[in-house]
Order: sequence, then structure tokens, then C-alpha cells
Amino acid sequence: MAKSQSKQSKAKTVGRYVTAEKRGRVTTKRPPSADHSPHWYGWLLVDLMVFGLLVITLNYLQVLPGSTSSWYLVLGLVSMFSAFYLATQYR
Repeated sequence: MAKSQSKQSKAKTVGRYVTAEKRGRVTTKRPPSADHSPHWYGWLLVDLMVFGLLVITLNYLQVLPGSTSSWYLVLGLVSMFSAFYLATQYR
């Protein structure tokens, strides 16, 4: 039995020795500047963390106006949690 000619004329698109370019599995190159966060982003993280820690500490020491309030605690925790969230997006 002779082999069919249709299989031999097709270019190989799958298999062990096929290059990634022929399979279409190559991702496009991105510019290096797209991989980095802005310069101010790290400082924003630090500022939010310090602000949250400062608000919670000053609330505990009863230095803030209005004596001890749960809203100061909420403000400090929201600030710190937002800093943690932003830290997950930092590159």
C-alpha cells in the first residue's frame, strides 16, 4: 500500500521537533518600562502603612481629638489594608 500524498505535503504543526513559532505559541515582547511600577508607588505604600500605624497608636494613647473612637481604628486599619492590597500589585 502506498502512503497518501496529502499528508506528506502538509507542514508539520504539532509534535516534538516543531518550533514554537510554527505552532503559534510565542508571546509578544513587552517593553521593560511596562514591567515597573511608577516611582511614587513604593512611597505611597510606605506612607499608607505609617499613617495607619500612627493613627492606631495615637488612638490607643488617647492623643487624637474626640478621645478614643472606633472610627480612628477603622481609619487606621483601612489605610493599612489598602497598603497591603497595593503591595500585591507592586512590580
